[in-house]
Amino acid sequence: MRMPTLLVFGAATAAIALAGCGGGGSSSSSSASSTPAAASTPAAASSTPASSGAGSNLKISADPSGQLAFNTKTLSAKAGSVTITMANPSPIAHGVGVKGGGVDKVGATVNKGGTSTVTVTLKAGKYTFFCPVPGHEQAGMKGTLTVQ
Repeated sequence: MRMPTLLVFGAATAAIALAGCGGGGSSSSSSASSTPAAASTPAAASSTPASSGAGSNLKISADPSGQLAFNTKTLSAKAGSVTITMANPSPIAHGVGVKGGGVDKVGATVNKGGTSTVTVTLKAGKYTFFCPVPGHEQAGMKGTLTVQ
C-alpha cells in the first residue's frame, strides 16, 4: 500500500510546483489584471539605470481618461537591453512599441488593467516609443526615447 501513497504525494507535489510557476511575465500576454487598484493607479514614468548587463527598465502608462496619450512624452535609457512596460488604466485598448534606427518591435495590445511590454537592444540615439493600435500613434500617442 505504500506505492499509491507515494504516487498521490508525488502528484500533489508536482501540482503545487506547477501552480507556483504560473503567470511568468510573458511579453505577449494580453490578459487583464484582476486588481481594480492596479487599473486605477497610473504608473509613473521611471527608469532603472543599466548596471552589469541588467539593462534599463522603463515604466509608463496610458492616459486613464481615455485620451490617446501616454503619461510622458520623453524617456531615457542606457544603451543595451531596454524594456518598456506600459500599464493600461484606460477604457481603450493600447500597447507599446519602439521604432527607429532599424528597430521596429511592438508588445501586446491590452485592455483596461493589462500590461504591454516590449524589450529591444538599442544603440545610442533617438527612438520613438508609440502605441501600435491603428490610428493611435498618428493621433499623438508617441514619445521620444533617448538612448545614451
